[in-house]
Amino acid sequence: MRRHFPKLLPSLWRKASQLVFLAFFLFLFVKTDYSGSDELTWAVNILFRIDPLLAVTAMAAGRTVIVLMLPAAITLALTLLFGRFFCGWICPLGTLIDGSRRLIERGGAGRERGGRQFKYYLLFFLLAASLFGLPLAGYLDPFSILVRGLTFAVHPALDHAATSFFTLTYQHGPMWLNIVTEPVYAVLKEYVLPFAAKVYGLSVLSLLVLVAVLGLGLFGRRFFCRSLCPLGAMLALFSRYSLFRLSGGSPECGGCRQCRSECRMAAIDDERTIAAAECILCLDCLPSCPKSLIHYGWGRGAKRGQAVDLSRRAAIASLAAGMLSPLVLPSRLLARHTDPQLIRPPGACAEEEFLGRCVRCGECMKVCIGNALHSTWLEAGLEGIFSPRLIGRIGYCEFNCTLCGQVCPTGAIRRLSRQEKHVTVIGRAHIDRNRCLPFADGVPCIVCEEHCPTPDKAIKFREAEVVNGRGETVTLLQPYVVGELCIGCGICENKCPLSGEAAVIVTAAGESRESSGMTMYGY
Repeated sequence: MRRHFPKLLPSLWRKASQLVFLAFFLFLFVKTDYSGSDELTWAVNILFRIDPLLAVTAMAAGRTVIVLMLPAAITLALTLLFGRFFCGWICPLGTLIDGSRRLIERGGAGRERGGRQFKYYLLFFLLAASLFGLPLAGYLDPFSILVRGLTFAVHPALDHAATSFFTLTYQHGPMWLNIVTEPVYAVLKEYVLPFAAKVYGLSVLSLLVLVAVLGLGLFGRRFFCRSLCPLGAMLALFSRYSLFRLSGGSPECGGCRQCRSECRMAAIDDERTIAAAECILCLDCLPSCPKSLIHYGWGRGAKRGQAVDLSRRAAIASLAAGMLSPLVLPSRLLARHTDPQLIRPPGACAEEEFLGRCVRCGECMKVCIGNALHSTWLEAGLEGIFSPRLIGRIGYCEFNCTLCGQVCPTGAIRRLSRQEKHVTVIGRAHIDRNRCLPFADGVPCIVCEEHCPTPDKAIKFREAEVVNGRGETVTLLQPYVVGELCIGCGICENKCPLSGEAAVIVTAAGESRESSGMTMYGY
């Protein structure tokens, strides 16, 4: 054991790095929440900002340089220097895939080599589509997949399970048990569980996507990383020219192919040559080599391994598909009239730029105090799935909160000062007189006006005489909306006491976002 320990040491370093970065990711994930202050003390979006796939596609779609995403250039520079270390040493989704392999792996998957070209074709398609106006990279980016799954499904489920368990022990457990469980619950609530219980749209879909990525290990070790991940494909193209790399394929190898059977990325060919583009530097091959012929170092003059075997026709077809796909967008109903219920967060860019910049990470939805932001389905088209929208009946935009702009890694949601937030219009409220109690039933109700947060109330009253449900003539106050004062926060819709659909409906009419000199809805 002592003799083999030095050979195992690099692999142990890699595992330690994975655990450290996974812990860092989870720490930032938990910190992406309201903590009693309108200022976040941590750069919770830093991992998205070092993601070159999201940086390139967001800049291509927006046709602009996004300063917030420039740190992604560091990742590419380090990849040119050290190789594809990001996938093997840093990526938290890759760490979870490695951790789940014992539960789902069939065995011997490291020898499978087919299908790894597909991730390059997918990358070409996403880059071309983004450049020509169809941003889709956020659907397949590993960080986006992981954060969406944790935000929309795993974290709320953990909160519900913990709350249910500790409530049960508090109500029905003996006193000695409560002495133990209550401090534990207090610690979890302070440092792990969300500030408030939340619900999210598309939570099941997000969870299924995450589970599917982990479950692809049934078809091979690191199958998603090897065959599907477009970020991995981008890093692979750069790592092929890395200055440092693993080297093997010595004539002294003889007939041993142990390294090849251990490689989780199928990066070692029959000649035991290691493909720099596919190698994620997991270093599992080092202890497996009985003659210690594999080493990591300066790669000048070393074999780069088998070239990326891409079909020219398939590559051109991928680029063509990416360029042509956006051409169908103007033919949709959305091109003529956008869904009036599609309310974007305060500070959001104009719709086209917003969709180009948004990486569907879900950070803004997680940090929203009022649980007002939820995933869009097809209300904004295929390119709008998982982008944030406000649903007033479920939650409302807190008047003094600016957190969503602070967590957005690409500037799709601009960071606003509190003063700017107070005057940013994201929609207008409208009274449905067929449902509003003072109009429809002659019953007094002032809930909407009471909760309106603007200094000069956007909901005011007129005194009127009406006949109530008993046939009596009564004098009461009927609400109306002052359009110039309403900012569309949705609290009136959220607090309306009617069951089902509210009597106050907020639409995107009159929003502040501008495109070509006018708002998206023509107001």
